[in-house]
Amino acid sequence: MTNLLKTLSFAGLGLTVLPAFFVFAGSISWELHATLMLVGTVVWFGTAPFWMKEK
Repeated sequence: MTNLLKTLSFAGLGLTVLPAFFVFAGSISWELHATLMLVGTVVWFGTAPFWMKEK
């Protein structure tokens, strides 16, 4: 379960970082960039606290 949460968390983190580079390169539109970053942020904050909490 923890490995699945970590995988989803890092995928969400990637969705918050990578679209900026694609917009800079002209590969995607600003609207798609904003949508991808919103989805990535929701995924990151929805999954990361469950595996990062102290025991």
